[in-house]
Amino acid sequence: MITSRPLDEYCHLFGLTRSALCAVPGPVLDCPGGAAGLAAEARALGVRVVAADPAYAAPLTALTALARHGRDAMAASMTATPHLHLSPRYRPYERYLRSWDRARRLFAADSAAHPERYVAAALPRLPFADGSFALTLSSYLLFAYPGIFPPAGQLAALTELVRVTAPSGEARIYPLHDGTGRRCPHLDELRAALGRRRISSEIQRTPRPGDGRTRQVLVLRAAGHRRRPGPGISPRERAA
Repeated sequence: MITSRPLDEYCHLFGLTRSALCAVPGPVLDCPGGAAGLAAEARALGVRVVAADPAYAAPLTALTALARHGRDAMAASMTATPHLHLSPRYRPYERYLRSWDRARRLFAADSAAHPERYVAAALPRLPFADGSFALTLSSYLLFAYPGIFPPAGQLAALTELVRVTAPSGEARIYPLHDGTGRRCPHLDELRAALGRRRISSEIQRTPRPGDGRTRQVLVLRAAGHRRRPGPGISPRERAA
């Protein structure tokens, strides 16, 4: 499904803030980018985002049509499986879907104006040099679709995400569950395999807006590099 998530939703998913994103010391990779508004909205903040997705090989009209279909599928899912979504008490469905509509329009305009920022590429092989990005974000792919990415494919893709991330940076992956809400059953084994490849991993819990529950984000770094403060939500910002 091609999704059209806006920048603020990315921030909520990955435990980021706009100010933290602006402080990232280099370009950001969004993989897969889909029809998200991230690259366009971040550019307005002075942040360079490169999006990678195999769907970018298709004509823009076809891609936006798929994104509209994705929006309709999300609307149907919110009605059919409300337990998998934030309650409309905290995030009214129509307002949420309108944010997707706006993000899709921003994506269409930005990708037409700056096609070099939207690269047709698929994991586990990306056409970027080692350490190209200060921050890498990957949402709703590796664990969301275990039928497409079995354990070996997940390991290869996670390793590739770290390869294209600078040693001083980090890769963040969300969610850690599939479309039914089932958490990856072999996550510990994957993390152990990553460790053998000199990739450190941790699971960060970030607050979910509204209902007090938390999200789990997998954070990967090249092992051996001295950890610097990440771009997540600070305790002061979390309390605000």
